[in-house]
Amino acid sequence: MELSTILAFSVVLLLTVYIFLSWSKQHRYRSLPPGPTPIPLLGTPKYMDLRAAPKTFSELSQKYGSVFTIWKLSEPVVVLCGYETVKDALINHAEQFSARPIFPVLYFSSKGYGILGPRWRSLRRFSMTSLRNLGMGKNLEIRILAESKYLAQAVSETGGKPFNPVTFLSSAVANIISTVLLGEQFNYKDEKLQELLTSMSRHNREFSSLLNTVCNVVPILLNFPIIKQRVLKEQEFLEKFVTKYIEKHRKTLNLEAPRDFIDYYLLKIKEVEHETDPDFCDKSLLVMVVGLLEAGTETTASTLKFTLVLMAHYPDVQAKVQQEIDEVTKSLRSPEIMDKPQLAYTNAVIHEAQRVLDLAPTALFHAVTEDIKLRGYTIPKGTAVIPFLTSVLQDPSQWETPEDFNPQHFLNEDGLFRTRMAFMPFSAGKRVCLGENLARMELFLLFSALLQKFTFTLPPGTERQDSKYLNLNKVEIMASAQICAVPRALSK
Repeated sequence: MELSTILAFSVVLLLTVYIFLSWSKQHRYRSLPPGPTPIPLLGTPKYMDLRAAPKTFSELSQKYGSVFTIWKLSEPVVVLCGYETVKDALINHAEQFSARPIFPVLYFSSKGYGILGPRWRSLRRFSMTSLRNLGMGKNLEIRILAESKYLAQAVSETGGKPFNPVTFLSSAVANIISTVLLGEQFNYKDEKLQELLTSMSRHNREFSSLLNTVCNVVPILLNFPIIKQRVLKEQEFLEKFVTKYIEKHRKTLNLEAPRDFIDYYLLKIKEVEHETDPDFCDKSLLVMVVGLLEAGTETTASTLKFTLVLMAHYPDVQAKVQQEIDEVTKSLRSPEIMDKPQLAYTNAVIHEAQRVLDLAPTALFHAVTEDIKLRGYTIPKGTAVIPFLTSVLQDPSQWETPEDFNPQHFLNEDGLFRTRMAFMPFSAGKRVCLGENLARMELFLLFSALLQKFTFTLPPGTERQDSKYLNLNKVEIMASAQICAVPRALSK
């Protein structure tokens, strides 16, 4: 028998065995929720592209119900839809749904350190304590209010001409988080800041790119140098950027007076350096700071931009927000956190903008820590789970007009702000966004400060659109939409 025939026969045999094992594995998961039939070896690749999740997951939930299964190769992924189902998992069974599966691209660079790795509990607990020590209350409010003045000055320099506010907003938000993490505040025109913002923007886009999706499904591709370099390029830039600050902090560290998050972390590293495999080390510090810097910048800046664009399309809503702010502050000072109860409509507008924007349609994958029954199905230990947050934020059983921009969703009959349990833009449970409190404070203070000083309008010739159009085109809006800022003549 010729060598080529032997090789061909071997390949066919191996493929046959692999397909059979894949089918057998899928067959063993009979207790899982229903879903589209997986292709042996390939799974359901059509549904693993999360960029199309809002459309495809909605269609699948209509067909299979609030819990269904898709497949990453031969591994099942359970998708949760609707408020009641997501709440049942992430809140009622928070501990059982608190794990994370391995994200190969992230793991390749972090080596398991960081908030997404197996050491997450101690890192999260330490981070929250450190952020509180750094003044997540009044001290941070003072920083945000100071930054709002720089932001307002940058906006005023546009002279009422059309501009894209995302650069100013990103600079402001990055400055706030960088003072907490790095102890540095930048000028908006600082080349170093703009390089950082550009890199973070690229990195966030690449996180959901087709190449990253394929590498997460077929991680062996990361062993090819060309692919590895392409996938990790921006991550490496951000790590080099942060490393310079870590080294500077290490040389100037005062054991008695930590200045920022890096200092607190360096002190913690010294405290546990005698341990064999400590959770706190140079690698985990680098991964944590890069992660917090990214998570604390682009999402908040994008939300602020979308909210300002909404105001330009809804001038009556904008006018009502401005009237409320003027009445509470008497136009003599900037709105503060203590004003929140009196600024109920303003707060409702911010929350409703977040709901309509639906910035993260799918929360980061969870995984179950043990075999668990949910909605009549058994989900085996280790199974990956996707909470489909769009289905929560647009659940018709929870929202009176789920497809419309309607601030009344967050107001009671007396016009007071009301919380809604189905408001989950930051996810929920034990893995809720670590920076949620900071983001909420930034959104309220920066938005109200801008609305106090400016009226935002559409560029000449631009037609107003309803929230359905804005939602469908939100990616384009956050990237390139322009608005005009007209200074208000505030009464003194």
